[in-house]
Amino acid sequence: MPKVKTNKAAAKRLKGTGTGKIKRYRACKSHKLTVKSRKRKRLLRQETLVDSANLKRIKRLLPNL
Repeated sequence: MPKVKTNKAAAKRLKGTGTGKIKRYRACKSHKLTVKSRKRKRLLRQETLVDSANLKRIKRLLPNL
């Protein structure tokens, strides 16, 4: 049986929590920041949890998480 490999691109972007959930960074924080409000940019700094709809796909990319 072949080895189970981790997807390195996903591993750099996602982290697991102690309870088994997966954290991610928010999108839209890289450019056109002058258009976005100060409050919106502040909220984009925070990490959030991966949605349950995508959790099955992410677990397949990160089997050792």
